[in-house]
Amino acid sequence: MEPILETNLPGIQRCARGKVRDVYSAGDCLVIVASDRLSAFDYVLPTPIPDKGRVLTQLTIFWLDLLRDIVPNHFLSANVDDYPREFQAHRDQLEGRSMLVRRAKMIEVECVARGYVSGSGWKDYQKCGRICGIPLPAGLRESDKLPEPIFTPATKAQSGHDENISFEEVVKQTGESLAGQLRTLTIEIYSRAASYAETRGIIIADTKFEFGYIGEQLVLADEVLTPDSSRFWPRVSYEPGGPQASFDKQYVRNYLESIHWNKQPPAPALPPDVTQRTSDKYREAYRVLTGKAL
Repeated sequence: MEPILETNLPGIQRCARGKVRDVYSAGDCLVIVASDRLSAFDYVLPTPIPDKGRVLTQLTIFWLDLLRDIVPNHFLSANVDDYPREFQAHRDQLEGRSMLVRRAKMIEVECVARGYVSGSGWKDYQKCGRICGIPLPAGLRESDKLPEPIFTPATKAQSGHDENISFEEVVKQTGESLAGQLRTLTIEIYSRAASYAETRGIIIADTKFEFGYIGEQLVLADEVLTPDSSRFWPRVSYEPGGPQASFDKQYVRNYLESIHWNKQPPAPALPPDVTQRTSDKYREAYRVLTGKAL
């Protein structure tokens, strides 16, 4: 299949275009299409990653099924035959990379669960021994496992960067009851997923979830436990004390650092070997976690 940098569905209303996903109106529902775009350092790169969108969609569907007894979700179908008729003429752009979902009123909080000290959490810890205001034991190394998973929410700033916030700020934004629900669900879902992934030889260091309301019902929505929204580390090579090998786009970030890109537009194109290696990493994450080839 040819990679898809952006979808084009003439005659169908596009509601949104994110860094990776194109979202289309389907009456009371939405069709979410994961393209093969890849963003790094907050910029979308001009080079698509083959099969990336299919991995993101199929892995999300896998996790939604595995977690459905913990929390309901917005997923309806990934079979294009179930979509409204006007979508079926665009099967070549939708097959394997799209989902028909119920519309949800989204909560404007990124619900992040961390089981290990990494990324922005490691930077916070180095500064003050805390992550999102949560005190942690002294002497932790980068990539160390935490005594127990923590809820470290974030919010979207105007620039598009996620900004870590405290639980108290979530309470101010959503109310105490909902904030408590979000924290409990985030940790419970993460813990279930991390335990499963361990049996497949993958450490889920951290991940983020998004929730919304369908009527009065709180649901899990958007992408779930993908290489774009999570840090997946191979357990076999895990060694705390520094960064870890990963199944996500860290390989691309490392390449962009190596060419000394100034992280200003235009974003550089990726060479074929970096593109292929990144595609392989995404497909491998899917294969290892699900036990099936894409």
